[in-house]
Amino acid sequence: MVSTRSLALLALYLVSNSAALPIRRALRIREVPQGKLAFDVIHLALLNSEKEHSHERILRAANVALKLNNPDSIQDAVFGLLGNAAAAAGAGKITDLDCLQTATADRAFTNAKTAGDIAGMTAALQYRALERNTGKVGLESVQCTSFKPVNPEVAAITQHQDPAASGAAAKNKAIVLELAKQIASIGGDPQAALETGTFQPGNVNDATGKGNSCDDANDAQGCIISQNLIVFDATADEITAAAGDANTGTDCTAVPVTITVTATPAATTTAAPSNGNNNGGNTGDNSGNTGGDTNTGGNTGGNNGGSTDSNLQTFGESLGDVAAPKVTANGNQFLVEGNSNFNDLRNALVRSCDVQNNQCANKSNAAGQSKTFSVADCNAQQAKCIAQANSAASK
Repeated sequence: MVSTRSLALLALYLVSNSAALPIRRALRIREVPQGKLAFDVIHLALLNSEKEHSHERILRAANVALKLNNPDSIQDAVFGLLGNAAAAAGAGKITDLDCLQTATADRAFTNAKTAGDIAGMTAALQYRALERNTGKVGLESVQCTSFKPVNPEVAAITQHQDPAASGAAAKNKAIVLELAKQIASIGGDPQAALETGTFQPGNVNDATGKGNSCDDANDAQGCIISQNLIVFDATADEITAAAGDANTGTDCTAVPVTITVTATPAATTTAAPSNGNNNGGNTGDNSGNTGGDTNTGGNTGGNNGGSTDSNLQTFGESLGDVAAPKVTANGNQFLVEGNSNFNDLRNALVRSCDVQNNQCANKSNAAGQSKTFSVADCNAQQAKCIAQANSAASK
């Protein structure tokens, strides 16, 4: 007869040696009336609300950043998305399993920041916002309270909650808008926050606990995206507005700036109604954008529609046909197309470089094995773009 001790050791062995595999199962130990332990080790029951690989692209990117420097010996980023019973096998030195996702995101963000990798930083923030597995449809995951992230960007974000939970729609929308702010603050594309959305609400009486979900470790893009199962928590316009609130950054002090821009004939024409709203599809942003505002950026009217059409971003390289966003004089500030206003030209140009880098990296990652350029190539391009920005701003 196999002893209880032997079964226990077998259980621990199976769990610990499954770390490198897609984590889909949790050990169940239950007490039977006779007082004997019955181990469902061979069964290894399916984990409820199983979806840890639904956002596989984000998970993989966060894991790459985590492994750059991993002093806490977290075995894989996927463990942070599991319920505590399964997460324990890969938590390393993290003892509060409710904080494993937060600690993983914080370490990944730190590593990516050290490497100057905007795409990696973005992935770490996205990972922090992903929904964790719970034991029941409609059950919220526990918030982390014992671990304080080193990075305030990570500290500002919490995980999505089960869409069937009470008030989940409002909570998840607030989470994704805050995520957009934090991504924008590091120079990433705030619209990437929408990629962290979860599924349609499931039936809280579903005995299987599965709900509306998917879980495919082999889908590099993420089955929630490729199967069109994702529910976006906010609109693109709401994301843009939220990012705009955050993107004053260190430029929050309104200091009058004298903008020296030599107006070309095209920029000084007075009849330019067809160019008045040429801001990358930002419809509705045409208030006050009359012909009289198409002179150089030195006007002090301060209206949002006073941008000129002269692109101050002269960096011309575009891996994957991803160009750096236009930078134009806008009253006494500088506007990065599709992004925010900055008081300083250098900061605006650098933000344009950062946005290009993030979009370039996303395109490289999305290409998978068929990619013709790497994230490292995007980073090298970004370095050249920033060097040119520093040179242009110093003139």
